[in-house]
Amino acid sequence: MPLARALAEQAFSRAAGAPLVPDNSVRILRNAAENYPAWLEAIAAATHKIYFENYIIAEDRIGREFVAALAAKAREGVCVRAIYDWMGAVGAASRRLWQPLIAAGGEVRCFSPPRLDSPFGWLMRDHRKMIAVDGRVGFVTGLCVSRRWVGDPARGIEPWRDTGVEVHGPAVADIERAFAEVWAAAGGPISEDELTDPDAIAAAGEVMVRVLATAPNIAALYRLDQLIAAMARRILWLTDAYFVGTTPYVQALRAAAMDGVDVRLLVPGASDLPVLSALSRSGYRPLLEAGIRVFEWNGPMLHAKTAVADGRWARVGSSNLNLSSWIGNYELDVAVEDQRFAVAMQQMYEEDLANATEIVLSARNRVRPAAPRRRGRARGGSASRAAAGALRFGNTVGAAITNRRVLGPAEAGTMLGVAVALLAFAAVALLWPLVVGVPLALLAAWVAVSLLVRSRELRAAGRREAEEEKRAARQRTDGAADGGAPENRK
Repeated sequence: MPLARALAEQAFSRAAGAPLVPDNSVRILRNAAENYPAWLEAIAAATHKIYFENYIIAEDRIGREFVAALAAKAREGVCVRAIYDWMGAVGAASRRLWQPLIAAGGEVRCFSPPRLDSPFGWLMRDHRKMIAVDGRVGFVTGLCVSRRWVGDPARGIEPWRDTGVEVHGPAVADIERAFAEVWAAAGGPISEDELTDPDAIAAAGEVMVRVLATAPNIAALYRLDQLIAAMARRILWLTDAYFVGTTPYVQALRAAAMDGVDVRLLVPGASDLPVLSALSRSGYRPLLEAGIRVFEWNGPMLHAKTAVADGRWARVGSSNLNLSSWIGNYELDVAVEDQRFAVAMQQMYEEDLANATEIVLSARNRVRPAAPRRRGRARGGSASRAAAGALRFGNTVGAAITNRRVLGPAEAGTMLGVAVALLAFAAVALLWPLVVGVPLALLAAWVAVSLLVRSRELRAAGRREAEEEKRAARQRTDGAADGGAPENRK
């Protein structure tokens, strides 16, 4: 067993690209009712620095409360840095929301707004949700900052279901460095002196934590999720807001289930984009046929992203099980290797299933709910749902064109919708070619100009580097002419 554990540790570290950090304490925080007060309490207690990063900080009562709390600490002289995502802010907030914090001396950066020199740069998103305070406490979560997560009891609107964690101990240093990575991507870097040395953080418990700070095109979490699916021996319970599994990942889950692992998937029953509900359900069939149990949440929206395996390993954070999170976004999760924490996650999962409806295959091999269910209503939310829908469209259409896999009846509607859209596009292109040609020409010109600008910048940088190398070579030559290396002079 020690050898097996050592090999597993090596595989996890290499797949995730993140070390396992000991001596931490980790607390599960469920929904906004537990997360928001803990965040505000930590902010209020800050004495040196606050790093605050979230995909959506809405311009509503909740968003203004957090901005006011951050501004109050900035006025006290605390270093406050905040990052929000441009796409996440569209329709949710304006720059005015941050004026109190900026006026108080805090620094605010918007991640990846549209730029003339990067036509498609806005497709890369910062989907992380975290807070780090004084190198003392860190929060990694799936919650954004918005009243949607709080609900409205007076109107009978339930809060969104979501999960986060509170971390104390040396792993907080890794959470800080994850923030610094995105801060540098959005502008100038944070000095190394400002970041907390992990050796300077006292032990806070006995929990082993791995901070999974994934970046675009790296796919570290995708490799780790595949590895967990392959190594699970008894259970693998997943909660995901926008599940669109790739074929390799779905096959990994199917293989685990057919090998006797209890694989379960809990997903929203009411989507924040209802038109995509049918697309999500079209992916259930291969899971159900392999024995994977699929459940749909009965409340207004399930936004949590968690996993628990074998009562020993668990993950909580911002990453959804789709290519947008695995490959396209900056994401932040923590993987916890601790039996007590994993058991608590399992208990929470079972409690969630009490408010969910299981999806089964009928006698006619049709996907249907196991029993009538109450559906909630979800509105707004993350752009990941749109990305998930686009991926589902792409998977279905690609399979239909290339015959890569057998399609199910649930996907007939998807193909019909795509066919109608393509016919409409073809008709517009034939009848009014300028309507199609002009936007494409403008886009091509935009891309060409951006490439020319980038090429010029890279050439200028290359010339500067060459000049610096020549200057350094001349200095070395002059030094040799003056008597050689210092150690050879008398």
